[in-house]
Order: sequence, then structure tokens, then C-alpha cells
Amino acid sequence: MEQAIRFLLSNFTLTLFAVGLAASLIALLRGPCPWTRATVVEALLSWFLFFSLGVSFLYNFVMHVFFSEMAAAFIGWQASPFQKEVGFASLGFSVVGFMAFKGGSGLRVAALVGPACFLWGAAAGHVQQMVEAHNFAPGNAGVIFYTDVLLPVFGLVLLRTRYREDPRPVAREPSGAFSR
Repeated sequence: MEQAIRFLLSNFTLTLFAVGLAASLIALLRGPCPWTRATVVEALLSWFLFFSLGVSFLYNFVMHVFFSEMAAAFIGWQASPFQKEVGFASLGFSVVGFMAFKGGSGLRVAALVGPACFLWGAAAGHVQQMVEAHNFAPGNAGVIFYTDVLLPVFGLVLLRTRYREDPRPVAREPSGAFSR
């Protein structure tokens, strides 16, 4: 059990992505049927923003600011004051991710583009660390590397699909379920 918890917390980006998928399914099941493609994509996008950006970057903030030595060791770095800067940037991305959960298209674009630049830059840094410093620590070359590359792609594809499918905002029922 300890190993499972350690895996889930160490690979929080993957864990929270999966939680977002589960939340999307629950929201859809609570809503009316049949589901339209736009309703499904909206559910996926909303909960992706909430968990993969809001909660994930909040977790990153806490780890880099309050547990900086543990975070540095996991990544294969030396502890540095720079980590607090990464932490506070993560806090900003988190707040925007939470706001975009029920926000309009402009806010959602901003919520995805900023973290995409950050995560793709981090992925490039991971590659550089793998090549130059032979840093294959789990926080540098493990799941986090792949989610740094793929999560922004997933989010941007969802956003594009959502607004191509139906440019109108999705109405929300008071229960939080999605409707058309």
C-alpha cells in the first residue's frame, strides 16, 4: 500500500489526469442522456482544467515551496532558491486553472497556453539534464517528463475540439452536471 501511495504522489501529474477523467465520467453520468460530442468534450476539458492544471499546479506549489529539499532530490537537483520561484509560478497557473474550470474561452486559452510554455520548457530542460548530466532521476526522466510533453497537447486538442464542436458556452445545471 505504501508503494502505491508513493507512486501516486510521485507521479501526481498522471494521477491527477486520471482523477480528471474519472470526474468527467461522473459528471456525464449525472447529466442528461444522450450525450453529445460537445458535452463529452466539455466535461473532459473542464475537469482537465480543474485537476491537471488547478490541483496539479497547487501540489507543485506546495512541494517546491514547503518541501523544496524533497522536491529537489526527486528531480535530481541540488536545493535552490529558484525552486520557490517555480513554486509561486505554479501557484499562479493553479489559480488560473481553477478559474478556467467554469470560465470562458479566452480564460481557457490563457489557462492552457501559459502552462504549455512552462511544461514544454521544463521538458526541454529535462532532456538537457538527461544528455549533459545523465540525470535519470524519476522526477526528471520518469512519468513527469512524458506528462510535461503530452498534457499540454491533450488540453489544447480538447480546447480546439470543444470550440469547433460548439462555440457557444455549455450551460451548467445547479448540480454541476453538464447539459445541452
